[in-house]
Order: sequence, then C-alpha cells, then structure tokens
Amino acid sequence: MTERPRDDAETDDFLDQPFSSFDPDHDEGDTDNAMGPRLREISFRMMIPTIITVLAICAGLTGIRLAFEGRVELAVIMVLVAAFLDGVDGRVARLMKSSSRFGAQMDSLADIVNFGVAPALVLYAYLLNQAESLGWIAALIYVLAAALRLARFNVMDERPKAKWQSNYFVGVPAPFGAMLVLLPVYLGHLGFEPGPVFAGAAILYTILVAFLLVSRLPVYSGKAVGRIRRDLVLPVLIAIAIYVALLMSYIWATLAVTALIYLATLPMGYRAWRRTYGRPKVAPTVSAEEQGRL
Repeated sequence: MTERPRDDAETDDFLDQPFSSFDPDHDEGDTDNAMGPRLREISFRMMIPTIITVLAICAGLTGIRLAFEGRVELAVIMVLVAAFLDGVDGRVARLMKSSSRFGAQMDSLADIVNFGVAPALVLYAYLLNQAESLGWIAALIYVLAAALRLARFNVMDERPKAKWQSNYFVGVPAPFGAMLVLLPVYLGHLGFEPGPVFAGAAILYTILVAFLLVSRLPVYSGKAVGRIRRDLVLPVLIAIAIYVALLMSYIWATLAVTALIYLATLPMGYRAWRRTYGRPKVAPTVSAEEQGRL
C-alpha cells in the first residue's frame, strides 16, 4: 500500500506544528466535524492541575533514586511530598473549574507511581533487599495490589454507588497504603535493627498491606465531615499545627504512631459499618397457618 504524497502546504504545516493540538477533553476517536474545530490554545488555568500531577510523579521517582543512593530519609520525604501533591491536584482542579478527562487519567497513572512503585522500591532498597528474592516478591505483590486497587477504584467511580460508599472506601486507599507499607522504614530509624529477622517480618507485613488494598474491607473515609462547627475551628487548627510541628521535629516517631493508629482504626471502622449498614435483614415471620400450607 503506497503512501499518499503530501503537497507543499501540508508539508509546511507539519514542519511548523510537529505536535498535534492539545485539548484535554477531546476524544481522539471523534472527527473534527463531530467535535468542531480543535483548540489551538488553552488557558494556563487548565494546565495547572496537570503540572501539579507531573511534579508529584517527579517527586515519587526522585524518592526512588534517593533510596537506592542510601538517602532513605530524603526518599521518604519525597514520597510524602508526592502524596501531598497528588492530593492537592484534584482539589485545585475542582476549585479552578479546570477538571478534564486527560487530567483524571494522568492522576490515575501518577497514583500507581507515587503510591505503588515508589514506596515499594524505597522499602526494598532499605530493608527487603536483605531477603533477596523473597523481598523482591513482596515488593512486587504490593505494587500489583496497588495497581489492582486503583483500577477497581476507577471502575467503581463510573458506576452508581451504594449509599454506604459515600462514607466508606472499599479497601484501604492507595495513599494510606503507601503510608502503611513504609512502617518498617519508620521503625528502622527508631532503633530497630534492619537485619534478616526484621526483613522477614517486613515481608509478611508488606503482603498484609497489599491484602488490605485489594480487600473488600469498608474503611471510613471521613467524607461525612464536610463542615466544622465554629467553636471547633480553633481547636482543629491548633491540632493540625501541633501535628505538623511533631512531624517536623520527630518525623519517624510521628509517622510510626500515625500508621499504627490508622491500623487500629480499621477494625473500629468495620464495626461501625456493621452497625449502620451491615445488619442482616430480618426474615418475615410466617404464621402457623401458612406453615401448614407449606
């Protein structure tokens, strides 16, 4: 099959614009006639959430590099920065009314890097590599679980949700999974000797966190806390300031306590879900006369 020769005007246009025009909401499967003329320019406001997402990916990948260079403390900080930026981009998009399908797909890919690949490789470089192949398998299991959890979240987000899903996640969210899986790193910097025994325990713990990611466990999301009473605004601000100060002063202890408290709240959230949404339906009573007819 021969290629159609381009005329001079078409060739000049191709050389002047080697990249196709970008429209974050444009569907490549649609024709220009169906969608109208393609956008030649977009506002910088539309690009800001995507720029934040790109910065989050850069932070996560930089954390991996720092971990393999032995600078684990900076690596963990970069992973936390990536998690913070990843949580900010969606809110910025909603506040600036610049949400797009392109940004949603970009954010999903960033989640796999920042909450799946980056924490797993940081943990492997710090501790799991002492268990050789078993440690690598545990890291792989966690990354696969994070990818499966994010894929399931994307699919469920497109379907009608049950009433209880407005207040609960299905399984541990990927950002909290990244915080939990790095618990052995926090404990290692608090005095636990990163030896073979600790590495073996970290393998089991990593697999446990991977299971929590893909499980059907109802996890309280906190979405119901939409507004704060006026009399509680100052206490909440003071509590946030104290937590940030502790995080900056005692980073490893604060992160370890945060992870352990979050793990402790999982059974409590499940019991609350059972009381509110998980009660078994009572079967209708059958009278003696009806039983005789059966």
